[in-house]
Amino acid sequence: MTTVVTPQELHARYQNTFGRVGGYLPRNPAAIDEFHKGLAPRAADLKEELHSSVQELADVLHSDGVLRMYVQNMLREVPQEHRHIHTVDELIQYLNVVVKWAPSYDRDPLKQIFLPMSALFGYMRLTPSGGSVFRNQAFGEKLHGILKAWCAYLDSPESAHVLNTRDWFSQSAIELNRLYEYECWNHREKDHWGFTSFNDFFHRPVQDEFRPLAGNGDPSVIVAPNDGTVYNIQRNVPRSADFWLKGQPYSLENMVYGPQCKDEYVSALVGGDVYQAFLSVNSFHRWNVPVDGTIEHLEIVPGYPFSHVESASPDPATYTHSQGYQAHVSTRGLAFIRTGSELGNRLVCAVVIGMEEVSSISWNPKIKVGASVARGQELGWFSYGGSSMALVFQQGVVDEFTVPFNNPDQHPDDGPTVFVRSQIARAR
Repeated sequence: MTTVVTPQELHARYQNTFGRVGGYLPRNPAAIDEFHKGLAPRAADLKEELHSSVQELADVLHSDGVLRMYVQNMLREVPQEHRHIHTVDELIQYLNVVVKWAPSYDRDPLKQIFLPMSALFGYMRLTPSGGSVFRNQAFGEKLHGILKAWCAYLDSPESAHVLNTRDWFSQSAIELNRLYEYECWNHREKDHWGFTSFNDFFHRPVQDEFRPLAGNGDPSVIVAPNDGTVYNIQRNVPRSADFWLKGQPYSLENMVYGPQCKDEYVSALVGGDVYQAFLSVNSFHRWNVPVDGTIEHLEIVPGYPFSHVESASPDPATYTHSQGYQAHVSTRGLAFIRTGSELGNRLVCAVVIGMEEVSSISWNPKIKVGASVARGQELGWFSYGGSSMALVFQQGVVDEFTVPFNNPDQHPDDGPTVFVRSQIARAR
C-alpha cells in the first residue's frame, strides 16, 4: 500500500536536505514546483526523441516490473499539491529534457536551482519508496549513463549559451563565484570569457596568488586538497562500521574498496585518520595533492547517484548527515599515494566523492601510476555538480590536525572554511 508523505513532512525533509542546506537547491520549495511545471511543455516538444541513455532507463523500467512498481509508488507518495510527475513515462520525458539542460543563474536566491536533476528528484527521493529506488543497482547504472550523457552535453560548445552577462557573468554571479580570483578574469574581452563549454567554466583554473601553497617546502605540512568546509575529522578509523547510522565512524572496507584494488589497501589504513570536506557548487572544483609521494593506484568506483542516509525517527540533521554515508556509496575516485621517507613511506588515499549529479571525475592527465607528485600539484577536477572529498591517512602519518574539528552530528553543514593548498595538518 502506498503511503503519501504529508506536505508538512515533505517540507521538513526538504528544508534539511543536503542540497537545500548546501545551497544548490532553492530556499523556497515553491521554486521546485515551478521548475517541474516548466519542464512539462519542454518534455512535450521532445516526446518522440528520447536520448539513447534515457531510452535505456525506460527499457529497464518497462522490463523490470518490481522496479517499475517502486518508481510508480515513489511518484504517488509525493503529496498531491507537489505531485507534478504522475507516471513512469512522464519521469522519462522529464529526464529527456534535463539531459540537455545547461544550468542558468537566477539572481533571486529563493529561486536559484543550480542542479536541475537534484531539483527533478527533489521531492520523490524523500519518500519511502524513493529510498529504495535510488539504492537499486539497475536504476543507478542507467542513471549513471544519463549523467555521462549530460556531462558530454555540458562539455560541448552548445552548453556555453548561458555564459553571458545575464547569467553566470552577471555582477551577482561574479561576486558569488569570486570570478576575479580565476584566470578567466583576464579574458573577459573574449566570447564567453574564453570558455568553450559550461563544464570548462565550472572547473575553471584559479590564479596561483589566490591559493598560495602553505609550508615553504616543509614536507611535514599536509595541505587541503580542495576548497570547502570541514565536514568531519575522525581518528583511529575501523575496518568496518555501520556507516549508514548517525554517529558511526567511517567504514574503510567500503570507503576505499574498489573493483580493481579490492581490499588491498584496507588493512594498511585501519586505525588511521579521515578528514572530509564539502565543496559547494560555487567552490573551486579542482583538487590538489595533499602530500609529497608517488602515485601507487588510481581507480574510479561506480556508485549510487542521489542515495541518502535514512533515519527511523525524525531528525533535522539526517539528510545533511548523508555526506559521510555518500563517502561509502557514491561514485568516487581513489588515489593512493605512497609518501616518501620523511613521512615513513606510509599511505595516504585521496577519496574524491561525486555527490548527487556530479557528472564526471577526471584525473589530471599528468597524474599516472608510478608518477612522483608534490604537495599542491593538481590531482584532477569535477565536472558539474556538488561534491565532497576525503583524505584517509595511514596511522602514524598525522601528528595533529591544525584546522578545527567539526561535529557533523550537530553541525553537518557549517564547518570551518578551508582553501586548497592551505595547511590542514602536520605530519609526525
